Amino acid sequence: MSAIPDCERPAIGHGFRLQWEAAQNAHVLLYPEGMVRLNTSAGEILSRCDGAHSVDDIVADLEQVFGRTGLAGDVRAFVSMAKQRGWLELAP
Repeated sequence: MSAIPDCERPAIGHGFRLQWEAAQNAHVLLYPEGMVRLNTSAGEILSRCDGAHSVDDIVADLEQVFGRTGLAGDVRAFVSMAKQRGWLELAP
């Protein structure tokens, strides 16, 4: 996986839509061919990927909301994987 610079601002990729699905009790990522049911961590990260906040901003927010530190590596790894799958697009 390629490294994601901290200043990049991830946004949901073209053709995808993130939404809360009550029937699944989870966030889902919808696309024309189907749906991906996201685990809690993935939903929390993707819900912050609005194209306005950097990876650093997302990490800081998650660490504050959940009262934890050291989440940067996991968040960067997920953002990188999501970018490879087309779920996210990055803007400098």
